Amino acid sequence: MRESLALLSHAGSFGKQIRTHGDLHLGQTLWAQETDDWVIIDFEGEPARSLAERRRKRSPLRDVAGMLRSFAYVVSAVEILRGSAAPDGWERRAREEFLRGYMQTADPGLLPAGEAAFARLLTVFELEKAVYELRYELNNRPDWIHIPVAGILRMLEAIEKA
Repeated sequence: MRESLALLSHAGSFGKQIRTHGDLHLGQTLWAQETDDWVIIDFEGEPARSLAERRRKRSPLRDVAGMLRSFAYVVSAVEILRGSAAPDGWERRAREEFLRGYMQTADPGLLPAGEAAFARLLTVFELEKAVYELRYELNNRPDWIHIPVAGILRMLEAIEKA
């Protein structure tokens, strides 16, 4: 995995760095019925990081990666907490819709130039997030460890195929 991350992160543009949410996932969103829109909350960043780290400018794709990983958690959490299965293809569709909406609204000047560079950087950040999740689950919810492990394996397989 380290080799894959090193290869991915040494190639291509990173886009611009800005102040980001720092801990974006579905748990940081609310649906506002009166405006028929999503509201993002809790901009304090990842609580385990120092204030200096949370204030550091980063690629906005780190937040995108956090949201995409959150969709993987939904599928597994439905099984763990409710004993039922998410609809077939739900994670894929959620990822596609989120990315489509993001690309329609994000300033292209903030992002790496070209689809390949965008995809490569997003994969780097998703892998980093999944490794963070692995540490978190080992320390807090060992029964959920399969969620980040499955994501890591899926991403590594996709890298090998590319």
